[in-house]
Amino acid sequence: MFTSQLALLQVFFLMVPEEVRPQPSPSPSGAVSTQSDLGPRTQGETLQSSSEVPGVSTVSPTVVTPSAPGNRTVDLFPVLPICVCDLTPGACDMNCCCDRDCYLLHPRTVFSFCLPGSVRSLSWVCVDNSLIFRSNSPFPSRVFMDSNGIKQFCVHVNNSKLTYFQKLQKVNATSFQALATEFGGESFTSTFQTQSPPPFYRAGDPILTYFPKWSVIGLLRQPAGVGAGGLCAESNPAGFLESKSTTCARFFKNLADSCTLDPTLNAASYHNFTVLKVPRGLSDLQNTKVPVTPVSQADSPLLSGNTCQNVVSQVIYEIETNGTFGIQKVSISFVQTNLTVEPGTSFQQHFIIHFRAFQQSTAASLTGFRSGNPGYIAEKPLLALTGDRRHSMTLLQSEGDGTCSIKRHEVQFGVNAISGCKLRLKRVDCSHLQQEIYQTLHGSPRPEHVAIFGNADPAQKGEWTRILSRNCSVSAVHCTSCCVIPVSLEIQILWAYVGLQSNPQAHVSGARFLYHCQPIQDSQQETEVPLTTVVTFVDITQKPEPPRGQPRMDWKLPFDFFFPFKMVFSRGVDSQKGSVSPILILCLLLLGVLNLETK
Repeated sequence: MFTSQLALLQVFFLMVPEEVRPQPSPSPSGAVSTQSDLGPRTQGETLQSSSEVPGVSTVSPTVVTPSAPGNRTVDLFPVLPICVCDLTPGACDMNCCCDRDCYLLHPRTVFSFCLPGSVRSLSWVCVDNSLIFRSNSPFPSRVFMDSNGIKQFCVHVNNSKLTYFQKLQKVNATSFQALATEFGGESFTSTFQTQSPPPFYRAGDPILTYFPKWSVIGLLRQPAGVGAGGLCAESNPAGFLESKSTTCARFFKNLADSCTLDPTLNAASYHNFTVLKVPRGLSDLQNTKVPVTPVSQADSPLLSGNTCQNVVSQVIYEIETNGTFGIQKVSISFVQTNLTVEPGTSFQQHFIIHFRAFQQSTAASLTGFRSGNPGYIAEKPLLALTGDRRHSMTLLQSEGDGTCSIKRHEVQFGVNAISGCKLRLKRVDCSHLQQEIYQTLHGSPRPEHVAIFGNADPAQKGEWTRILSRNCSVSAVHCTSCCVIPVSLEIQILWAYVGLQSNPQAHVSGARFLYHCQPIQDSQQETEVPLTTVVTFVDITQKPEPPRGQPRMDWKLPFDFFFPFKMVFSRGVDSQKGSVSPILILCLLLLGVLNLETK
């Protein structure tokens, strides 16, 4: 039966005249589904026209987005074997429609869009609907209305060559304004809308809170720094599924009065409310409230002499979500410090909000953030391994005065970078001096291995490659009263794309540390050495051979082609003399024709 259906489709394409040939739909999203055809057609349908029309038409299906058919949404969540945008184990990555930690059967109901690579691409072939009476296609088929008001019958083609991942839109100077007009909206929108609240949170939506003491609905806030001084802005709302960290500064004219009165210093003010599971919980507060549970008891601020004790310096929210069922659990933890009471006291506060899947084992989140899945993503941290500890490879970072800072820059995959600072050295023996500078250049701990792929597991040693290292050569410097110290580190990373050309994955092939050194005199008691770190990425991808041209014609002559010539030569010497010239001319003409055909 399947063979007969395919044969019927082939016959149909052969019967269609050229002016009504099936055209590959460049984007059925421009068409509108008819009301009666918003679903897969039934099988066992036949053609309306049976008249034979000359002409052959070939159709090449094109790639369109999964949401293309009509105005309806089509989600293909469970079919992707590899989820390239799942970068946070145990948590739902925003707009990653293939992330199983989101527990969403239809991700587009929550996400405003799907990241490239998180859904499959579809291909449709369309013809004029007037030619179709009944379809025998085993593939899903629908009827759409094009921009001219003409109904088009479209068949979803299961083409494995095209159904890999969705393509990114190309934006240039010509298309920028058109795309901004089509997809853009107002720059500033009101937080509260006049219409009824949605049934569930969407990514980026503000999270509603309820203060039982005052019976007031509010928003979960995440203070952030604004302005040159980074002053705390209290009104910054936290976004649903947006895990982020903010830092801001607080200044006090009189800390003695603010110590016990300012709510921003008191841990109790950060959990004296409940969180609504879903926005529609406003109509049923009793069944949709989620308490904010402290992980450990935090003491209230206390003024003791010249010290303000138990001041909140860091707030961490852990929010567990369950897809469209909303927020299931909220926990909070604090870091507290003591401040000295003096005029113009200031300090920094840190606010962290982290989302993860409900009832997900925390062991998965301990593996750390991925830099790709599996291949590295550009500008993600380059992963290194020291012993069993996974961390990011780093570069030098300088303070405002140019001296070396404790903080360091992360090495981003595919980004060449250079950084430097000045290190002040006090005179000690040469070996300790060298050890201190080596540690400053490569950071602590010293990277021993680099991850081959962005999702490398520290427990799997085969997923890491050892870093080659070349230290300074002391014997190369002929100086008896000198100490040879490293002054720069060059990190060389060799990487390449592997896998299918339709979905290449970046991986690291090798890494090397090269130290450049110079001697200093032993007589110097204190010196200032400028240090430099450089990282370079070298693409060693071996490109496949380009497709070959069209094959040449291979002429084959019949086995008795030269029989007439043999007969002429077999008649004798006399007849042969008179016919040699015509035969030679014929052979030369034949060879000329063959040479022209084969060129």
